[in-house]
Amino acid sequence: MLGYTLKRLLSAIPTLLVIITLAFALLHAAPGGPFDEEKALPPEVKANIERAYHLDESLPRQYIRYLGQILHGDLGPSYQYRDTTVTELVAQGFPVDFTIGVIALVLALLIGIPIGVWAAVKQNTAQDYVPMAVAMLGISLPVFIVAPVLILIFAVLLHWLPAGGWAGGAPSHIVLPAVSMALPFAAYLARLMRGSLVDVLGSPFIRTARAKGLPTRTVVWVHALKPALMPIVSFLGPAVVGIISGSIVIETIFGLPGMGRYFVDGALNRDYTVVLGVTVLYGVMIVVANLVADLCYAALDPRIRYQ
Repeated sequence: MLGYTLKRLLSAIPTLLVIITLAFALLHAAPGGPFDEEKALPPEVKANIERAYHLDESLPRQYIRYLGQILHGDLGPSYQYRDTTVTELVAQGFPVDFTIGVIALVLALLIGIPIGVWAAVKQNTAQDYVPMAVAMLGISLPVFIVAPVLILIFAVLLHWLPAGGWAGGAPSHIVLPAVSMALPFAAYLARLMRGSLVDVLGSPFIRTARAKGLPTRTVVWVHALKPALMPIVSFLGPAVVGIISGSIVIETIFGLPGMGRYFVDGALNRDYTVVLGVTVLYGVMIVVANLVADLCYAALDPRIRYQ
């Protein structure tokens, strides 16, 4: 297991290198630059600024310099946020996305998996059709519709929760963003869990368990649930990154100081280091999440062994 883990981590290095290279090339291929403003700077001032940030060097030299900074754990300075490094921006925005993302992920699992199990057990009945129809509705409704509706109900009409803001991570300010982000994932998980469990319940080993007279609860929760969770684990690999990295829509609607707004502003203003830094962070998260998902397979299916 340890050898497999180390091999996967080492194989991730070329993947991250390709991601960084493509992001670097696309950013510098776009027209404009980080210091192109509506009011043109005097040529000597612009030249001094570019020299200070090494933008006067050739692209290959800038690329090699940036790779060297990453190896030392330095994501570089931000061009847009003066006197601020990309690491500081990540330290400010990532905890917001991480907190809301983890809570949303837990809510999605607690809601989606039980509903999917219930629908599979009650297959082809009203107790199956109704939750699956609701789940399909949850998948179809985009978050920019769900979030304002929740704000209208719980903030404007009932006055139970604040409509936005972060307030240092106060629980009341986390509820609506987390629920808004969790509902679509819960709907996906419910339908995925239902389909997977229906397939497993038709397997020969489940028929054998039923033939031995085991109760339905034991058959489902002890024998069928583990193999049925395999597609869920596969889905959660990239989904964990998506839900933790946050959504620019959620951040905009609720006024959250997350990483999404830094990434979008950086792309619009050619803040190369910010965009590259966020790209590297998300790339590492995807690699780690997929690795954890692969390692979870061995716990769910004893036939899988990593040598």
